[in-house]
Amino acid sequence: MKAAEKRLVEWLRDAHAMEEQAEQMLKAQAGRIENYPEIKQRIEQHIEETVNQGKQLEACLARYDESPSTVKDTTGKMTAMGQAAGGMFSGDEIVKGCIASYTFEHMEIASYRVLISTAEEAGDAETKRICEGILREEEAMAAWLEQHTPQAVHQYLQRDEAPGADAKR
Repeated sequence: MKAAEKRLVEWLRDAHAMEEQAEQMLKAQAGRIENYPEIKQRIEQHIEETVNQGKQLEACLARYDESPSTVKDTTGKMTAMGQAAGGMFSGDEIVKGCIASYTFEHMEIASYRVLISTAEEAGDAETKRICEGILREEEAMAAWLEQHTPQAVHQYLQRDEAPGADAKR
């Protein structure tokens, strides 16, 4: 196996763990959102995309007779649980969730760009094609967050000033 193929397999495993982390993080976030239905709906849509992305990465690994890393996947899930727990104690959870999600999307974007370049170097057109498709989904989610976060902040601040209103989630 060429160096590019070895790194591709390694980084596909990393990406799979990243998607496992994203799925856990998004499910926890969506499960707690109460007052921001547009954000909740988009997160739930992205959960479906994320699950599908994980399956696509598994297919890429299978073509190399490889599988996801249990250790990396478990670590990603545990990290997501820690992130979720941290958000529960924040009075501005919805805003912090938007920030964390936007940041995570950009990490995913960078990872898929690396995978695309590596797949190209390894001569793996199918993995490149799959990663390009996933990249488009991640870019779309990041763009959505960029566009809708100011509105979420505005809604949060309005709710935060209203007596008896729960702005947190």
